[in-house]
Amino acid sequence: MIFRLLWLAHLSGVIVWVGGMFFAHLALRPAAAEVLQPPERLRLMAAALGRFFAWVEGAVVLILASGLAMMHILGGTGSMFAVPVYVHLMFALGLVMMAIFGHIRFAGYKRLAAAVAVADWPAGARALAGIRLLVTVNLVLGLLVVAIVVIGPGWVALV
Repeated sequence: MIFRLLWLAHLSGVIVWVGGMFFAHLALRPAAAEVLQPPERLRLMAAALGRFFAWVEGAVVLILASGLAMMHILGGTGSMFAVPVYVHLMFALGLVMMAIFGHIRFAGYKRLAAAVAVADWPAGARALAGIRLLVTVNLVLGLLVVAIVVIGPGWVALV
């Protein structure tokens, strides 16, 4: 029962994070670019990303805590490192995603918010472009992790 609750918590965090990236990158940003002038678009994206990143921070904590707990349970009497290779791969990719998010949140978004605050639209556009690139990388990694969890133990046979 505890494993199922951990899995639910883990999956909920992943849905918030990966689903949010998909929405922001493939729906919100293109729509904003289509209907808003750069100043309004940058203000909207800064406000939306600020709210989204607060949710992602919580999701990252939930994903990391529940993932480590599930690895510990799966490892049995050994350790959390006595789990299948595909679990280690998901964990490693998750850590990379978290590091990228940390950079987006505490460097890229900081630059975007500062530029919007002083109406420096060229600097804001550069900051948003950097965020967009890193979100693309994280979205691809997130979808890869989802593929790995769905394929599970059979993933080695596909390589």
